[in-house]
Amino acid sequence: MTGLFEAAHRARNAGPSELAAALESSRQDTLETFAFYEHSLDALTVPLRETLNPPLWELGHVGWFQEYWIARNPLRFAGVGADPAVPRLQGLRSGCDALYDSGRVAHDTRWSLPLPDAAGTRDDLSRQLAETLAWIRRADASDEALYFFRLALFHEDMHHEAALYMAQDLGIAVDDSRWQAAPMADECTVLSMEPGPWSLGHPGRGFVFDNECGAHSVDLPASHIDSRVARWAEYLPFVDSGGYEQPRWWTQAGAAWLAAERPCAPRYLRRLGSTWEEWRHGRWRTLDPMLPACHLTTHEAEAWCRWAGRRLPTEAEWERAALERPAEFEWGAVWEWTADAFRPYPGFEAHPYRDYSAPWFGSRRALRGASFMTQPRMRHPRYRNFFMAHRNDVPAGFRSCAA
Repeated sequence: MTGLFEAAHRARNAGPSELAAALESSRQDTLETFAFYEHSLDALTVPLRETLNPPLWELGHVGWFQEYWIARNPLRFAGVGADPAVPRLQGLRSGCDALYDSGRVAHDTRWSLPLPDAAGTRDDLSRQLAETLAWIRRADASDEALYFFRLALFHEDMHHEAALYMAQDLGIAVDDSRWQAAPMADECTVLSMEPGPWSLGHPGRGFVFDNECGAHSVDLPASHIDSRVARWAEYLPFVDSGGYEQPRWWTQAGAAWLAAERPCAPRYLRRLGSTWEEWRHGRWRTLDPMLPACHLTTHEAEAWCRWAGRRLPTEAEWERAALERPAEFEWGAVWEWTADAFRPYPGFEAHPYRDYSAPWFGSRRALRGASFMTQPRMRHPRYRNFFMAHRNDVPAGFRSCAA
């Protein structure tokens, strides 16, 4: 077990008392980050965009999700075998499903919902967490009994990361050193991986996301994969060489994105003369070229690879390198685009939270790793993230393989 994902291993296997402490810690981070929104946004108003949600809706949804799957769920201790359609008990707030159920409440309608104010929402979260902690004291230490508590924890952690990159989009300064990118001084080396089989997927016990299940053998060819992700020092020469104006580097989908968006540089970057600047915490500042290249689309990652004579790794190549060469394979700086579409493993069976994976198979690109905005307990080498290829609000970058 390497230090990078020790926290994730502990969280996925945490017993009731450790899990209760993690739930309280996660809620503290949720509320602290929400406070930055309150300080920065007039009436907590944000523009209606695909990549945003109203902050009050996000906050209320986190508490609703926890209550829906634990306090209101008669099968709260039944684990992955629980019937997701079992009638729910009454919520603390009347009509909460019509406000916060992301599977039923269309994205664009969330701006016009009669949501409670910030004080009322915080009160809801406090009472919901108290209910959760009361129920966890009745749970045994089995994976089945703790499944929904672990799910609620990781769900809140995911929304906390989303709150951080939405803050970046909105120019909100999040004054917390834990969620800042760090320079990468190490030179990149190439790790040579021998051909052979790899068991792709999660084989172990503890909490497992449904899209990780179905461990299966994959025959991998020999490959040569970078030991770390690309930094701006490696990426910006592509931009400086006119890469965004040369269609030959872009896939068909990438060329369509380029034509529609007409970017001349990565998101949050601009060039003033010979100096590159980044937009961070609501102001422009000189870019440190040692920082990981971040907020890139799949298309930009693939275009750089073509320009450099490289390619993106597959999920299996990434996972094998992370687990077989942990001392040399550096990850966790940014989410990393892979060459694979997000698809189910053989024998996939959806877990009770049906909306988590199944609706997105085939329409999203798979990412691996973690970012500087990710809670440490979420950083697991078998975790599969997934976003649409054009998303550049997410703190994503890439590493490359020999073509």
